[in-house]
Amino acid sequence: MLSYTDLKPGIIFLLDGDPYKVLDFNLLKKQRSKPVVQTRIRNLKTHKTLDRNFRGSEKFEPVNIESRTIVFVYARGEEYWFHEDASPKERFTISTDIIGDAGRYLKTNTGVELLSFNDTILGLQLPIKMEFVVKEAPPGIKGDTAQGGSKEVMIETGHHINVPLFINEEDIIRINTETGEYTERVTKA
Repeated sequence: MLSYTDLKPGIIFLLDGDPYKVLDFNLLKKQRSKPVVQTRIRNLKTHKTLDRNFRGSEKFEPVNIESRTIVFVYARGEEYWFHEDASPKERFTISTDIIGDAGRYLKTNTGVELLSFNDTILGLQLPIKMEFVVKEAPPGIKGDTAQGGSKEVMIETGHHINVPLFINEEDIIRINTETGEYTERVTKA
């Protein structure tokens, strides 16, 4: 069992029958009252985020999330097709509502982790940083760049992202898939 002080960021626990992941943690001590933990938690089934306070008397059950490697094949409409890492002939689909924002960064033949709890698919866990080819990029405009400039480009998956002005078409860039932000240019076209 977990106590209220064990609810650090990244911990997954069971609350009201659903798995929750701790996103933010703050221990609050007031002078005449008992300590309280302020948390921001995300329901891994519904993907809703909420703020919740916990007191010292509360205990929580840790959750064992099952993880297995799958490979993305292609997307058609509202369905994403995958296969098990060991058996490419056995394909299955996962719907868009389960995939969520991870669909923006799925490339063909990319290995991802499928997360499940009690045979219910919770979602995908992508590599934190992935490399993408820039397919469309407007030319960088010269001028006042003392404050740093940015422009919007389209990567090979069709997703648009803000990058610095020096990025051109066919450059390979690295993106943080958790924040959706540009990290660095890997190779120049």
